[in-house]
Amino acid sequence: MVMTVFVVAAVLAIVSALVAVSHRDPVINVLSLVVTFFCVAVNFALLGANFLAAAQILVYAGALLVLFLFVIMLLGAPQAPESGLHRPVQKTAGLALAAIVIIGGVLLALTMKVLPPASPVTGDAREIGKAMLTTHAFSFELISVLLLAAMVGALMLVKRKH
Repeated sequence: MVMTVFVVAAVLAIVSALVAVSHRDPVINVLSLVVTFFCVAVNFALLGANFLAAAQILVYAGALLVLFLFVIMLLGAPQAPESGLHRPVQKTAGLALAAIVIIGGVLLALTMKVLPPASPVTGDAREIGKAMLTTHAFSFELISVLLLAAMVGALMLVKRKH
């Protein structure tokens, strides 16, 4: 039963992620992204990381959905123009790149050594906070600087349009 739910959630996450990056309507993009976030939350719950599942739903599926839809409605983003992917050279290059990535991933998975099992993690807030601020403090700060740069860049783009 658990495996069936995992497979359904994983396939739905992949399909909705593909729709999120390939559809021309920005509202459809956001809604399919939310479906992806919910599917990832289901997989977190199946792994027993209930805090991560709840955070995934509250932060990503909830707050980001509202933020993205607000920005889309505020800016009145029209549908994207025709992407031009009907050109055979671009289509062939994209398919070749996808094939190289897939074949490389399969070869890497087949030739990798078997790693020892990881230490069990409960996924509660205390352990996550302790790991973020001790073991992974540099990564945590690096991500916060990256998010700050993304916010400043987005503000500069919006300000430049007005």
